[in-house]
Amino acid sequence: MTVAPLLFSSALTYYTIINEPVVAAFSASEWLLLTLACCLTSTFALTPPTLLALVFGYFLGWQALLPLFALNMGAIFLVYTFVHWLDKDRFIRFVEQYPKARNVIERIRDRELSVIFFTKLSPVLPFALTNLVFALSGARLRSILLGGFLGMVPRTALAVWTGSQAREIRTLLENPNQGSHSQIVLLTLLIISVLGLVTVLQRALRAK
Repeated sequence: MTVAPLLFSSALTYYTIINEPVVAAFSASEWLLLTLACCLTSTFALTPPTLLALVFGYFLGWQALLPLFALNMGAIFLVYTFVHWLDKDRFIRFVEQYPKARNVIERIRDRELSVIFFTKLSPVLPFALTNLVFALSGARLRSILLGGFLGMVPRTALAVWTGSQAREIRTLLENPNQGSHSQIVLLTLLIISVLGLVTVLQRALRAK
């Protein structure tokens, strides 16, 4: 989960830089196929959503938001489906054998939407890993999708805006956060995410 995403993202970056005119000339159907392919690569942790949002934003501008949200929600759904098909809730049943662990999980589960939202809001937590953790933890699919969507709106919009403002794809992909405004927004999202998670978890663990 560390080496494969790095290699795949590097290959995608190289291909995009070398073939910028080709990508810029993609038709609507080609962008649709690319969105479906990226949904699969995001499901298996091969491409980070931020990189895809930068590339899509560079070529499509704000029109990239719809396909990006679609592929992200599709990836979340596929991870949830695969985990429940393979795991069949064995992991959560194993954890719930321990009374203290079961008590903590039940308290957090009452606030799972808030936990998912603040986790997805963070610009540093891996997309695929958090999807896997939420699916294994027994969180409801509706909460994962809604919390994931709401939490990723600011991150995705920022990346799309950054991509749309770039003049060269090489400069964008080599220095995605070079602007001071982007760095300030990312730091703000990180702070809100950490404070939100700490507050929600503290309230959950104090609840009786």
